[in-house]
Amino acid sequence: MKKLQILTVLIALIALVSCQPKQVKIACVGDSITEGVGTKVQSQSSYPVILNSLVDENSTVLNCGRSAATMMKEGNLPYWNCMEFYDIFAYQPDKIIIKLGTNDSKDYQWDAAKYEADYQAMIDTFNTIPTKPEIYVCIPVPAFEKRWEINDTTINEQVIPIIKKIAIKNNLKVIDLNTGFIGKGEYFPDGIHPNEEGAKMMAKMVADQMK
Repeated sequence: MKKLQILTVLIALIALVSCQPKQVKIACVGDSITEGVGTKVQSQSSYPVILNSLVDENSTVLNCGRSAATMMKEGNLPYWNCMEFYDIFAYQPDKIIIKLGTNDSKDYQWDAAKYEADYQAMIDTFNTIPTKPEIYVCIPVPAFEKRWEINDTTINEQVIPIIKKIAIKNNLKVIDLNTGFIGKGEYFPDGIHPNEEGAKMMAKMVADQMK
């Protein structure tokens, strides 16, 4: 009788666990804008942290942003060489949001062919993750000032078309973080990084466009 009771309890526990919704892990790849530079407290105000409060209760968001990071392997700080890149593989995410290109646009290092090739290489590399994550590519926010040689003309005329091309080629969803900020430079005090309100707007754009 006792064995039967134990067996019944075990079956009930297994059924309960199997009914629990799967935890969805989201990784945000990016540069200082993703990391949260420009906000007062990055651990509280970066867009990935805010995004974590906007997704459903079965999802968790990991901020994998690294200040100054580039998509290009020959950029001043290739994301490929950053610890955050390796964190993604340890995290085993179900979804990856890529926002890289702002730093690549710097006058002294921009190379369209290398940017496109390295972007494709990153997509291919993330596709090797066992979870087979769903990948989203972000159209970068505008650069309202030419600081640190970041070039908004390059972003608009070269970076964005390449991202759209990559998205079509790989059948990826595009998250537009550019259009909604046009004419709203007040949310970018230094011309490049969003403040707390800007980060909230970014997070909402990402949450809305991921649906």
